[in-house]
Parts: sequence; C-alpha cells; structure tokens
Amino acid sequence: MNTSDHTDHASVATPVDHRAAVVAETARFVAAVKDADLATAVPSCPGWTLADLVRHAGSVQRWFSALLRARIQEPPRKRDVDLKLPEREDGYADWLAESATVAADAFAATDPNLPMWAWGADQHARFWVRRMLFETVLHRADAEVALGLRPAIDRPVAVDGIDEFLVNLPFAAFFAPKVTNLRGPDKTILFRTTDGDDAWLVRLRPDGFGLDTAHAAADTADATVRGTAADLLLLVYGRLPYEAEDLTHDGDDHLLANWFANSAF
Repeated sequence: MNTSDHTDHASVATPVDHRAAVVAETARFVAAVKDADLATAVPSCPGWTLADLVRHAGSVQRWFSALLRARIQEPPRKRDVDLKLPEREDGYADWLAESATVAADAFAATDPNLPMWAWGADQHARFWVRRMLFETVLHRADAEVALGLRPAIDRPVAVDGIDEFLVNLPFAAFFAPKVTNLRGPDKTILFRTTDGDDAWLVRLRPDGFGLDTAHAAADTADATVRGTAADLLLLVYGRLPYEAEDLTHDGDDHLLANWFANSAF
C-alpha cells in the first residue's frame, strides 16, 4: 500500500497523491488569505479569525512533520515544536506557504510505508500525510467560506477525504468524546455520491460503529444522504447541515440528527 491507497468502499476512486496534494491545497489556502483581512471571523470555527485559522493550519503541518521525522512509535508526550511563527500577522500567509515546504521535506525523508504510531486505523507514516491533507483541505474551505467564496474541492480528493474521515472516526474519542454516543441496534446510514458511484455504509451497533465495506453498495439503509463528493466531505466534517439545499436525505431523521450531533470534529 502506498500514499495513494485508501480504504475500500463501493467503488474504485481515482488515487490521490497525498504528498503532492498537500502542496497544492496549501497553495490554494495561501492564495485565499494572501490579501485578506486576517481579522475576518470564520463562521465554521466559532471564535476564530482567519489569523487563528492560518496559525492552526500551519502549526498542524509543522507538528505532523515533526512526528514524521521522529518516526514516533508511541503517543507523543509533548507538542514542543519551533513553529517559527512571524511576530506580525502580515507574514502569516508566507509562513503557511513555508509550512508546506517543511512538510514536503519531511515527506521526502520518510518512507510512507514505515510503521509508525498513529491515532487512527493505519499505523504507518502515510497516515500522517493523509491526515495533514484533510486538515489543510477543510481549513482552506473554512477560509474561503469566511471570505464569501464557494470552496471547490477536487472530486478524487473529496472521495478520499470521506473515506479517511469515516475510517478513522471510531478511533477519535480521545479528542472527540461525543463519538462514543454513536451506537445503535444495528442501524445503518448510507452516504452516496451524486457525481459518481461512490457509497459508504456506516453501521451502528450496540458496542460502537464502523464502515460496513461488505454491504457498502446496498441501495437501502435506515437513513441515506446523497450529494456531490465535495458536499458530502463538507457534510461529514460538520461544514454543511444534512438539510442543506444541495443535499438530499431520506429515512430515519432521528438517526441522522444523532449522527451529525456527535460525529463532526
């Protein structure tokens, strides 16, 4: 398995080069905020400004890069990283661009197939590259929405991002404790793209939840949400409500409400 691989679902999506995509998505992020007022509020991250958003995104890239270089084999005990953050916010956009260079250097020095500790399902270095990509994609989208723009997300990236989110969500309780509420008596939620043949079936059991890859192509479920891959990505991350105009849903509304109240991080 290489950095282009991702979890099976109901169809074979176009592989994504996660390392190259981090660079491309960071460049989009930088272009959005380069001449923006960094005091602008970010509605999807309550209490944050664009400055906070940029600082967070660049810090995550530099932190994950440090983890890759250290080849960590257990949960890190500290988060001390020299962020080299500029004193003035007018230097933040260039600093974010440099963060992607720091990441690229870490990628070049690290075999993606190297066994490493990770908080999610994939215990290899490639987990951190993929995770960095979707941290960058979602916060780039947050920035664009804050600036009154409609974010465009490349379809292969969006499909891979939905996979990445749903595969790792069962492991996220230590920083997203509400996921422990996601259980049920064998209830299913189907996410299906309208711009392709991709589908993900989540099964809620009395002891937890997870993707049911064996039945992902099922046409029916207790609840179903349909939309473009980009909109479904924004949906699973809590950036769109399932009642949004560009999405359709049917089935058990209580099940959907419970899922979305407890799943976003």
